[in-house]
Amino acid sequence: MSKQARPRFQNDPDGERLPVKLDATTNGEYLPRPLAEHTLKTIRMASEQAGDNARRLGQGRREFLVSLSGAATCLLAMNKAAAAVGQTGGLFELPDEAAFEVAAADESIGKKEFIFDIQTHHFNPPDSWSNTTPWSEAIRQTAANTGCNVLPDEEFGYMSCSDARAFVREIFLDSDTDAGVLTYVPTSEEKMPLSHAEAQATQQIVNAMPGGQRLLLHGRVIPNLPGDLERMDELQAQFDVAGWKTYTQYGETHDSGWWLNDDGHGRAFLEKVRASGVKTISCHKGLPLPFPMMGEGNLDYRFCHDVGPAAKEFSDIDFIIFHSGYDPDMAEGPFEPGKPKSGTDSLVQSVLDSELGTGSNVYAELGSTWQMVMREPDQAAHLIGKLLKYLGEDNVLWGTDCLFYGSPQDQIQAFRSFQISDEFQDRFGYPRISDAVRAKVFGLSAARIYGIEPERATRAAQADAVGRARAQYLAEADPTFRSYGPKTRREFFQLAKAGH
Repeated sequence: MSKQARPRFQNDPDGERLPVKLDATTNGEYLPRPLAEHTLKTIRMASEQAGDNARRLGQGRREFLVSLSGAATCLLAMNKAAAAVGQTGGLFELPDEAAFEVAAADESIGKKEFIFDIQTHHFNPPDSWSNTTPWSEAIRQTAANTGCNVLPDEEFGYMSCSDARAFVREIFLDSDTDAGVLTYVPTSEEKMPLSHAEAQATQQIVNAMPGGQRLLLHGRVIPNLPGDLERMDELQAQFDVAGWKTYTQYGETHDSGWWLNDDGHGRAFLEKVRASGVKTISCHKGLPLPFPMMGEGNLDYRFCHDVGPAAKEFSDIDFIIFHSGYDPDMAEGPFEPGKPKSGTDSLVQSVLDSELGTGSNVYAELGSTWQMVMREPDQAAHLIGKLLKYLGEDNVLWGTDCLFYGSPQDQIQAFRSFQISDEFQDRFGYPRISDAVRAKVFGLSAARIYGIEPERATRAAQADAVGRARAQYLAEADPTFRSYGPKTRREFFQLAKAGH
């Protein structure tokens, strides 16, 4: 008797999850927030229209949702729901027929750019969790609460939602990402939920071919933690780091941050970066780290006023500002010179005050930030418009903070079709997002910083083991449409306390 054929869709076979993830997930650096009414309306509209469009095409619901038209249906619903509450400053530019014609959807949101995600995460493999740490306990329980257990026969199978295998699947199989940088969360060396050695093991899996550049690594350095500056030489020699990840808000006692241009820690760190020859730093700004990662007295260290002076003094170093300084508690609006309280405005003001201008050595990265603002089109238009206007079209870089948000494909499709309205362009002097600008943001600008040749990297990515696997996989794609970060206050605070 022959075995019963395995159903194609193992993930969400009933099509309950939408391809554009509109939930309360965070990256653990800001509190989950209630969904806005227009976002809830988007979810209802998209869910209903997905069923209608699937029936129109004679498809099952899940089959429709995994198609490009499934994503287009969600983006069009986002347009309608936002417009109904007066948010018309930005929109997703795609025709109505994209919701039921795959060719039309492909024209708007199909792959056409080199995509280099310079902020990605995962946690260590299941067999590493037998040695319990606070981080492992917190993430284990968070994962268990999601009902995720794709490796049920393994002791720590529930952790496979965020391990290296999930990382490869979500980032490189279920998204159009060509290359990435694997980075770290704010902890001390001893409490890292992904060690440098484990990150290197993932890199070796992904960069299966000699000379592969699909995945680069950061070195984690927080200069006010004992031993971190002294460890930089070792990290560089052992792990061939492509850049340095740091947090000005973080400190051993949780109430002692530092500034990039201070004499106590910042300049010593930047001098060490300069001496290393690896002269790219990625610095967390904005997203105020929660207690106990950061005490109340440490809140100011999320501001960006130190960025411009440090970048001017160390002009040979590239300063990539993770999250673009975004503050989720401050709605993005037009920039008002001289009045920045927080958020991306503090980054813009710092660059202007230091007379750096566009095209400087300061770069705004979009990890978590785009994921949050893409559901608020007015804020999205202001944020992207300000960064392009004041930092320059070569200085806005793509990053997603995934795996916290699952596959970055929905973020990619949203940005691929997003446009600033003519009204906002005229009123605020924002540039139109051309295909050329989009390509720079998606990867060309970051490739220059990290020494990657996009055409060569694209060819290599198509031919390497991951690329071959993706070409085969796409014919029967089964994306999870799952997000993995904390979604409730309880999960959030449990994770925040874990490493501290």
